[in-house]
Amino acid sequence: MSRNAVTVLLFVVIVVVWGLTWFAIHLQLGTVPMEVSILWRFTLAAVVLWGALAATGRLRRARLADHRWFFVLGVTLFSANFIFMYSATWFVASGVVSVVFTMATVFNALNQWLFLRRNPSIRTLAGAGLGLGGIALLFAHDIAGAGLGGTTVIGIALALGGTYLFSLGNLASLRATAAGLDLPNAVARGMTWGAVLLAAVVLARGERFTIDLSPVYLASLVYLAVPGSVIGFLAYLSLVSRVGADKAAYATVLFPVLALAVSTAFEGYGWTPEAFVGLALVLAGNVVVFARFPGSRPAAA
Repeated sequence: MSRNAVTVLLFVVIVVVWGLTWFAIHLQLGTVPMEVSILWRFTLAAVVLWGALAATGRLRRARLADHRWFFVLGVTLFSANFIFMYSATWFVASGVVSVVFTMATVFNALNQWLFLRRNPSIRTLAGAGLGLGGIALLFAHDIAGAGLGGTTVIGIALALGGTYLFSLGNLASLRATAAGLDLPNAVARGMTWGAVLLAAVVLARGERFTIDLSPVYLASLVYLAVPGSVIGFLAYLSLVSRVGADKAAYATVLFPVLALAVSTAFEGYGWTPEAFVGLALVLAGNVVVFARFPGSRPAAA
């Protein structure tokens, strides 16, 4: 398989896998505290990934000094960012949180400029602009319904904080593998740190380590841990290493579209003329970022 084909495959996997996680997260809301559900998710994900590495003979030793970057991964990608995003849904509709999360495209371009001195291309900025506008139209009803009260400001601030942490984690993943350790081994250690940090949060809040044994909760937990975390994050961070954090983040603009399709089927989402225009803008943005035009040089893959 060619390098470009692998890049496209990674992008599709991310959109599909993470597009379905929103519904799986919705199924977990209920009797189990938020932090505890996230803890079970990344504990299971870490166990599965460690086991897979050991079973396939791919487990590698890491230098003690590199654990500072594994710790950063644990904070930014596998614990604090999820606490922020889950908390945001207490104050604003999940659709609004999805809109805010698409800001990862802007944050990644900004952080690459701030920390790596890489200027984003005009195509990336234009595509991100189209995508953000499209997502705003897709969720226009939720945004309008959110109002401008104090709780809305808190919710949007929490969602922005979680998204920015996610963006920082994208860059941390590059540093975590800079010393030669492969991505799966780095992610396994990052998820372990994330689980440890989440356990500390649960203890500090005085929560009990409870679990819902219903089939729906357990099935959603397995999906979030294995496809949603192990497969999704490995695919996404692999894409970051191939095309850069700014282009890889465009997946965060596309997967809410799939989430909308699931919501249409199971939660009664109603399509409006604005939503159809928004979908067209998202797809157009994807073409601008990734398509090869006559006379243009192929994008790095």
